[in-house]
Amino acid sequence: MTVYEGVIGLEVHAELMTASKMFCGCPVVDSTSAEPNTAVCPVCLGMPGVLPVLNQRAVELGLRVGLALNCEIPLFNQFARKSYFYPDLPKGYQISQYAYPLAINGWLEIDLPDGSVRRVRIRRAHLEEDTGKLTHADGYSLVDLNRAGVPLLEIVTEADLRSAEEAEVYARKLRAILQYLGVNSGDMSKGVLRIEPNISVRPVGSDELRTRTEVKNLNSIRSLARATAYEIERQIAIYESGGEVQQATLGWDEARQVTVVQRVKESADDYRYFPEPDLPVLEISREWVEQVRAGLPELPDAKRERFMRELGLNRYDASLLVADRAVADYYEAALAAGGDPKQVANYLTGEVFRQMNLEGRDRDDIGALRLTPRALAALVRLVQDGVIHHGVAKKLLVRLYEEGGDPAALVEAEGLAQVSDEGAIGAVVEQVLADHPDEVARYLAGEEKLLQFLMGVAMRALRGQGDPAVVRRLLAERLAARRP
Repeated sequence: MTVYEGVIGLEVHAELMTASKMFCGCPVVDSTSAEPNTAVCPVCLGMPGVLPVLNQRAVELGLRVGLALNCEIPLFNQFARKSYFYPDLPKGYQISQYAYPLAINGWLEIDLPDGSVRRVRIRRAHLEEDTGKLTHADGYSLVDLNRAGVPLLEIVTEADLRSAEEAEVYARKLRAILQYLGVNSGDMSKGVLRIEPNISVRPVGSDELRTRTEVKNLNSIRSLARATAYEIERQIAIYESGGEVQQATLGWDEARQVTVVQRVKESADDYRYFPEPDLPVLEISREWVEQVRAGLPELPDAKRERFMRELGLNRYDASLLVADRAVADYYEAALAAGGDPKQVANYLTGEVFRQMNLEGRDRDDIGALRLTPRALAALVRLVQDGVIHHGVAKKLLVRLYEEGGDPAALVEAEGLAQVSDEGAIGAVVEQVLADHPDEVARYLAGEEKLLQFLMGVAMRALRGQGDPAVVRRLLAERLAARRP
């Protein structure tokens, strides 16, 4: 039986956070909330006779990304016209870069679930303008051109990813880098970041490149992972049944969790690229490149190394914490509020992430949780100070996640504080031993695993608030005293 693997490359379109559009002075507005067709002018409407003027800030933000992705920055850059006809493209062509992009030959290393590190090659990162937005209704479509002309950076990888899980890890890390750099918010639900996988499959051990498909309409990284996994299985099923995969652009149907054909895939020749005659060649000076490089912030890999070096975290936990800018900010806010680095990391990557997964919430939404960084730090301190034990803390965390509030106030109001008084615990221990003479006898006869059973009974009798260490010690002492 043939074992297949995925062969996946990603195309990422990231809107750049500039004040104005790529080739005109129109403001960049939120296309999901602004009144349609209000942030437009003759340039971005594609009126005859108008001329584009390049946005320098967009080029600078693109340079930041290229340098962060270890790319070469060619001296010579040139824009081109990408010709196609669609209602959201008012000029009938898109100004993009083709033969001479802004950045080339980069790479990004990702940490995989098995502990290995994969280097994903970045083929190119090029500047272009965004299209408008279509809203489809019954029998007609509405066009909003507020988004037309917004600066985009398209980042293209080589086909170095082998599974949906690897695609997800890469996408999360790239999104984090864009957020750290301050060039993109990472909000896929609003379309400011669009990730499109190109997917094919092949037998494991082969180096062939088979026919690929491209998947669009992905509004979250979770959707990217699910769509990629589905498409890999769909293509494997086609080959195993003796069929051939057709090159096409597919859409992801979130409701049905399937891919559907949108159109037969175009080739580069279909776009009739040629140099943009209305824009001069762009030459990037080496001085400007070094100035941009000097202004780069601390990026995820550097933050991960600092967390490991200064806070004593292992690589896996540190990688989880820096994978989303919002999570890293939340974690550092909890530390600033007095939380222990390792314990806060444990609760955050364990219980908090678990609650977010149950709710179907993406990790970049962590800043909106009712459980604030200060509350998480306070909860950790209550455990470390012996006020509550871990079991109570886990239950309390769920309550704080759902309702918010101050953990210390909840502990006091509901009498959740840990019982450490040896007199009170000793009385409960004696009662437990008296109520379970058979188990005591078997324990004394050598079934020492029954200590855990008696421990559980005692903890339930103490409503889960007994200090586990004290309960265990007193049980062991009272049982030892009963030996002949």
